[in-house]
Amino acid sequence: MRSDAPADVVIMGAGAAGALFADRLTAAGQRVVVLEAGEGWALSDLVSSQIWARRLKWGGAPVLPGGAHPFGHNFAVGSGMGGSAIHHYASWPRLRAQDFRLGSTLGLGQDWPIDAATLAPWYDRVQAEMLISGDAAAEGRDGAPYPLPPVKVFAQARLLARGFAARGFAVCPNPMAVMTEDRDDRPECLYDGWCDAGCPTGTLANPLVVHWPRALAAGAVLRTRANVLAIATDAAGRATGLDYVDAAGERAHQPAARIVLAGAAVQNARLLLASRSTAHPLGFGNAHAQVGRWFNCHSIGNVHGLFTEQTEPHMGLAAGGLMSFADYGKQRESGPRGSITWGIAPAVKPNDLLGLAMTRADLFGPALHAFMAKAARHIGIINAICENLPVADNRIELATETDRFGVPLARIVHTLHPDSAALWEHALQDGETILRAAGATQVWSGRQRALGHVSGGTIMGRDPVTSVTNDIGQIHGAANVVVAGGGLFPSIGAVSPTFTVLALAARTAAAMIDERGRFAA
Repeated sequence: MRSDAPADVVIMGAGAAGALFADRLTAAGQRVVVLEAGEGWALSDLVSSQIWARRLKWGGAPVLPGGAHPFGHNFAVGSGMGGSAIHHYASWPRLRAQDFRLGSTLGLGQDWPIDAATLAPWYDRVQAEMLISGDAAAEGRDGAPYPLPPVKVFAQARLLARGFAARGFAVCPNPMAVMTEDRDDRPECLYDGWCDAGCPTGTLANPLVVHWPRALAAGAVLRTRANVLAIATDAAGRATGLDYVDAAGERAHQPAARIVLAGAAVQNARLLLASRSTAHPLGFGNAHAQVGRWFNCHSIGNVHGLFTEQTEPHMGLAAGGLMSFADYGKQRESGPRGSITWGIAPAVKPNDLLGLAMTRADLFGPALHAFMAKAARHIGIINAICENLPVADNRIELATETDRFGVPLARIVHTLHPDSAALWEHALQDGETILRAAGATQVWSGRQRALGHVSGGTIMGRDPVTSVTNDIGQIHGAANVVVAGGGLFPSIGAVSPTFTVLALAARTAAAMIDERGRFAA
């Protein structure tokens, strides 16, 4: 096995968290090498085509499904430079104070080892850097105001807002990592709704726009098509770097004083479990069999309606222009526990998985043609992001099957908590009420539960017996190995995770710079 020149830090994964770490640590003068299994994308590779954009979705080793509610991994996860943040919808709400205390309030899962106040200044710093748009006062949250005004809303959002008002639900602008005015060589959004295909203009904040240009200019080394095989250890079991296969198929070892695992929840857990040795018979960082446990995700439900008015459904953003947090409480007077966030008026295209045609998968031929002709101008859509409550037995585990390099594949075993299954049904029923109140002449729900936003598997906590890392992502008992990403979340709340992933990464990166000795092996 070839041994590369030593680095101060080696990072697995070039997505949102990996790019931020590379940027911060390289700017601080540290020698950084990033190993990314996928391709090295550029903005010119982002084409507004749903078929073309599938290249941005997961393209690595298969992830096997399991459990009563199997998780569809490939659509939710990215592949290559930028990771899933290259095709994410850029809706960036913050977790709420109650999201950090689920163990205390509901007796389910574990509390986070930090609270909302601890993370608030890191949210503030990241939003200033990424240039998030929104209205903090209307959102009802503390912290710094957003640096940019809210995104535009179109006819669909204005119509749907009537239904939320009738239901007694307040709405607010969707906080978006999207430019609403020209600034810093990034243009204002075109509102053409192609977010899922990536954003070639640079208006949507993704790693290709913000962190990677700075990191590469400062000297970070990015190796694409580099598949990490294992965490390498010395005779005492201390981590010494990462073993990988390079783009030419040659096996290599990248020695480093510190290691950051930023390969998203599933691949981070998979690597830890696969890195077995005499010192780590259950896998690296898995002395108490916690690696892989507490896998979690969101249940997403879509509710549709047809209006007599023109709704301009092709205009706007894939995440929608408005949101409602009015049903975010963890407990109701009656009904299932868990939070719900409503996304209002997503821009929609005619075809593909999230297109108009798939909202009525029961229609064929002339009936489908007639529906499409109507829906293309008159549809209104709301979607519920439903909190799935944590379940210890939901997990990422190793399968007996291996990839082409001999590393065991990951399997996700996932079964919803009964309250979470009921919460999704509750949301769809409420959504239909909202659409009727908005004036829809025809209302229906998508009856296929979508599962997205991977989290858990390497959760943070104070007790090494019940968690994998401490409050800044260091693996218990391995101070020079840091985990990044949504895998750290003990609970998931009901908002998209990317903003929180970056706030956590910014906090840990600052500690790696200011308290470097704390991360010695």
